[in-house]
Amino acid sequence: MLIIDLLRHGALQGGVKYRGALDEDLTQTGREAMDKVWQQLQGEVDTIICSPLSRCAEPALLWAEQADIPCVVEPAIQELSYGDWEGLTAAQIEHAYPGILQAWRQDPTPMTPPNGEPMLDFSKRIQVFLHHLIQEHKHGHVLLVAHSGSIRMLIAHALQAPIVSTRHLSMPYACWSRLKVDKGHVSLQFHAKTM
Repeated sequence: MLIIDLLRHGALQGGVKYRGALDEDLTQTGREAMDKVWQQLQGEVDTIICSPLSRCAEPALLWAEQADIPCVVEPAIQELSYGDWEGLTAAQIEHAYPGILQAWRQDPTPMTPPNGEPMLDFSKRIQVFLHHLIQEHKHGHVLLVAHSGSIRMLIAHALQAPIVSTRHLSMPYACWSRLKVDKGHVSLQFHAKTM
């Protein structure tokens, strides 16, 4: 049996924006919220896998070092690249691209942020990662430290749900979810737990 815990990074300096590939720092509160989840998991997790962006990698690498377990920095679970939306708030995107963000929030499946990563490419990237993860870690307890979009997509693929389902998953900062893989069957044990 394989347990896969999913942890979204905490709150970031500068408030809520579409950051995607932008590498910005956690707030102190955001880091503390992540540490609280780790305190519940340390001693159980045998491998950490994290996005290369510092808001995920910095705490993950430290936790792994303290626990003397491996930490794999994995580009495949980096957030969707939002292209021209990077660094903008929802209000700024709406002003620059009227109506597009509302359509995106309803169903991003056929859409691509201007000069960004196509949603179908992002979906495939996450699907391939999940397949390899399950093949390589048939047993044990893995912690993934990643982003709202990549975790939503992981859960959708795990549940064999369509991309549009990602828009119906709550994903607060530092939220904690868990997947269980048993004899090839993947189930969602809990979602959006916060400490």
